[in-house]
Amino acid sequence: MRLSFAFRWLGALCAWLLFSNVAQAQVPLLREVILNTDTASYQLSRHTTIVQGEPALYFWFRRDDETVELRLMPERTTNPQLLRLRRSVDFRQLDSLTREADGSYRTRLKFQDLTSAQFVRLVIEQPAEAPGQEPRRDVVPLLPLARTTVGLRVADEELYVGEEKVLELTSSNPRNIRATGEWVRGTDFDYRLTNDKSGVLRLHVLPNQLGRRALVVKLQSERPTLQAGGKLNYQLPVLRQEFTVKASRLRFLSPDKRSVTLDEQSRRRGIELILDNGRAFELRRTYRIEDQEEPGGALVAELFTRQYLTNDRVLCYLRPYNTHRQTEGYLYIKDQDQARYVTNLDITPKTTISGVQLLHRGGDWTSSLNVSPGETVDVRIEGEGLQKARFHLEDLQVVPSDSAVRTDARVVLRVQVPVTYDKRKSTLLNTGQPTGFALNVREFQRPHPLDFVTVGYGESARPITRLGGPVLYEHTIRDVVFQFNPNGIDKDAQLFGKQFLSFEIRTLNAKGELIEIRTLDNLVVCPGESSPRAAFYQDKACRTDPLSLNSLLSRKTYDLDEWSRILVTVKHQAAQYSGETGYTQTVELVLKRKFKFDIDVSFPAGLLTKRQGETGYGSFSGISLATLAQFSFYHPEKINRLRPYKIGAGFVALNAFNLTSDNSVKRDLGIVILGSVYPTRREAKLTFPLYLGGGYFLSAKKWFYMLGPGIGVRL
Repeated sequence: MRLSFAFRWLGALCAWLLFSNVAQAQVPLLREVILNTDTASYQLSRHTTIVQGEPALYFWFRRDDETVELRLMPERTTNPQLLRLRRSVDFRQLDSLTREADGSYRTRLKFQDLTSAQFVRLVIEQPAEAPGQEPRRDVVPLLPLARTTVGLRVADEELYVGEEKVLELTSSNPRNIRATGEWVRGTDFDYRLTNDKSGVLRLHVLPNQLGRRALVVKLQSERPTLQAGGKLNYQLPVLRQEFTVKASRLRFLSPDKRSVTLDEQSRRRGIELILDNGRAFELRRTYRIEDQEEPGGALVAELFTRQYLTNDRVLCYLRPYNTHRQTEGYLYIKDQDQARYVTNLDITPKTTISGVQLLHRGGDWTSSLNVSPGETVDVRIEGEGLQKARFHLEDLQVVPSDSAVRTDARVVLRVQVPVTYDKRKSTLLNTGQPTGFALNVREFQRPHPLDFVTVGYGESARPITRLGGPVLYEHTIRDVVFQFNPNGIDKDAQLFGKQFLSFEIRTLNAKGELIEIRTLDNLVVCPGESSPRAAFYQDKACRTDPLSLNSLLSRKTYDLDEWSRILVTVKHQAAQYSGETGYTQTVELVLKRKFKFDIDVSFPAGLLTKRQGETGYGSFSGISLATLAQFSFYHPEKINRLRPYKIGAGFVALNAFNLTSDNSVKRDLGIVILGSVYPTRREAKLTFPLYLGGGYFLSAKKWFYMLGPGIGVRL
């Protein structure tokens, strides 16, 4: 037996050698071909089998991109330097064909797709020895062999008549299993085998008979296995699984649409709908769709079966008559009053918008659709059939938010208006179509702190917000000038827009009495070129030149008396800012003086007079008369408040009002330097100052010193 088998293979080898060289009638190029994998070695002289009438070198593989070592043993009469291996799309040659020490040639091959490749062969050539001759070549057909196992494990053995069950198969080489997707019909079961893109094998089973039934699945492989005697086997082990088949239950048919619109056109003409094949469907027949399984349910829609499709689905016409939500329950497809199938989809009215509202940050919902550049707002859309709508605002970005709402009656979107937005409107679109609503893009009009307004009155200009109270100025105020910094309003993403200001100018004298009042309204200051919205603020009313008070006042600032006050109140016009009060700042300038020069007439009385050259402390005089050129000094930190002391020089008539005839009373006129201390109470009309000083009597021609009180009267 073994001897006959050896003779058979020897004959096959001779036939192959004869077949490969008949065309050239030459001596074969190769004596032996060897394929080495990572686990075995295959030789042409030993591992061949007949495929379609010619011998092929077989080898077992485990991967589609198997890498093998190829060794070629040339005949001794062959010039080994002229051998080459022709290229093929079935493999890639990793190394060049190199000669070994024993005269053989070696290279490595990496196959591309052994499972799908057909007619894989090696072609070895020797160039022609003379021009015009055909090159000599040997062709070695290859036969890849694969071992494949398939298993089926079922968790639930219950099936229902007419209901398709999809089971997953496990395999060591799923690509080697032939999955045509065609139904195999049987008495007990119909089944088909599919292979998805991820390489998962699925067995679709459709039972036909009740009771305990055995499913027998016959599978074929893409690459065969080699059996005894050199036979090729493409059949895989049969899968057998028993199931308990029960009576039919309602089958769910998946529609290709999850939502349809109920309107006059769909109610009359219908909507194309693709459903799973229900097996029991009759073409060109109308089925009722109700919202309950029992007879007498409300008619939701009608289903007209039109045509079978190649993917085992049915093209239908759906005519809706009532609305339905998937959350409300299933829809039942009925033949007469008998429920046959179950499906579910939304039947909603046509999208209709009843109103749009906005929510600004920190505010309340408002029907005003005005927004400003750089602002983020929530847009609330109310109406019917909104859940299926695809809303977006023209050129505006929708910001993801946890507060986003999408229901059939309300949709809330959060959108951001870019700072550089260059349109006056942003239309609300539904699937690219205008809805009739739009956001009006208005420039920001918010009151900005008044630090962009500066004032100059003789010193360098300062922002009016930094004055911090009355400014005591010692010199003459030639003019008061207000300047505006347009680039100090809008900064980066903080936009305020135009600033509407009013100026109230009052001048008061030293007693606080009003001298003059002027009011300037509607003074507009626009953001400057540094603002990202500068191009949109262009207005002829925008103020850029300084504001001079002397151009408004009839009595100029340089003509005001000492301790006069200039009060300028700068504030926003609340009417321009939608009820916001804005900011108010008062600038108060006071004409400060350090001292005051005046001619003062007083009546010192009871002066203690000490004459030079006389002993004792002198005598007390009567009422005298003093006329002095006197300096008064103001408090440096208070407004128009004198210090309690004065100093002056002038004349004093000693005992001028002493009318007695006593010869001891000395009367004289003296030149005096006199200092006095006065009470600082403003409300006092009658005061009693103290005097201290000295001088020179003109009649007595003596120096003297005096000290004593006096009488002061304030009119």
